Amino acid sequence: MNKKLLIIGFVWPEPKSSAAGSRMMQLIEVFQSANYQITFASACAKSDNAFDMKTIGIEQVNIKLNHSSFDVFVKELNPNIVLFDRFMTEEQFGWRLAEQCPNALRILDTEDLHGLRKGRQQALKEGKVFNTSYLFNDTAKREIASIYRSDLSLIISEAEMRLLKNQFKVDESLLVYLPFLLDKISKEYIEKLPKFNEREHFVTIGNFLHEPNYNAVLYLKETIWPLIKEQLPKADLNIYGAYASQKVNQLHNKKEGFLIKGFAEDVSEVMRQSKICLAPIRFGAGLKGKLIDAMQNGTPCVTTTIGAEGMFGNLRPNGFVEDNPQGFANKAVELYKNEVLWKTKQQNGFEIINTRFNKVCFEKDLIYKIEETTKNLHENRFNNFTGQMLQHHTQQSTKFMNKWIEEKNKAS
Repeated sequence: MNKKLLIIGFVWPEPKSSAAGSRMMQLIEVFQSANYQITFASACAKSDNAFDMKTIGIEQVNIKLNHSSFDVFVKELNPNIVLFDRFMTEEQFGWRLAEQCPNALRILDTEDLHGLRKGRQQALKEGKVFNTSYLFNDTAKREIASIYRSDLSLIISEAEMRLLKNQFKVDESLLVYLPFLLDKISKEYIEKLPKFNEREHFVTIGNFLHEPNYNAVLYLKETIWPLIKEQLPKADLNIYGAYASQKVNQLHNKKEGFLIKGFAEDVSEVMRQSKICLAPIRFGAGLKGKLIDAMQNGTPCVTTTIGAEGMFGNLRPNGFVEDNPQGFANKAVELYKNEVLWKTKQQNGFEIINTRFNKVCFEKDLIYKIEETTKNLHENRFNNFTGQMLQHHTQQSTKFMNKWIEEKNKAS
């Protein structure tokens, strides 16, 4: 069988800039190991931080939004599988795929649940407790519709799996739990990492285009860091992240030890030099890449309940989970001073990576699930009446909206 995979990217992957970029590269590695011929297409402009797919044998194609040239392209390519990077790409291109390649398996990689993140952000903004009135927002409606129209959806967090099944009543057969897919950490690797007394200062990291990251940095600046600095006057907080705007850079204050460092060329090196990672995430969804980076490099963390969501399972965390600002600061200081405690939390992190995110535990199951779903594609779609209904209405509404935009663009 000629195995062709088309990935339609919301953006071109930037593994050095974001967890989403790393996630996409992990998925590509899985499909390459299963001998898929991969084409990566995106309508997004490519930045300097974008990974060059040609270096790993993947064809890169620029496509247009609201343009029939995509129909010609995809019909000629004739992929067996199409992977949509986030629900927005499925909305844009899903109906075209259904028309041109009706027998292609459609997979949605949600990255995280955008509706959940948006609802939490709105609740925080209003100073209210998050509940279903915030969860059932317009973004969530679009996202759940996209999940139903897809044959399989990849869900990165167990917490989001439960939410989809319990709150939104999505059938489990449409969902695949697939967290970050990581290499096992060896004893030899651990022994080479810098020790407690070879590290100094605090670190936080995250792409500043992602609103939860900027909010967390602001929260550190205004509330948490002064409480830590009061107890550790010689400590600094080094803040790394791609796309630091002026509003980010103006937070830099050398006297306060609050240092905006900008883009990190090597995240692992930054983490290894640091004693503690701070991640006071107040809204968001999915899994937090900064916590993964910290655990892989033996750097204990202090985070919030939302930051920890889906990360530790039944295992002990690689640091502390604390939502109260003073409690957060106190735990950070305790961890910074106490070598025995620090080493214990570090070991917890290695166990979490090797137990919960070991790629060997997930890769074969994913490929098997894809192959079985492909074999039973027509039966599965027949049984998914909600998906059929949404596909029918979406093809009508989105199709004619897209065609109207295309005609409008021609005329202008």
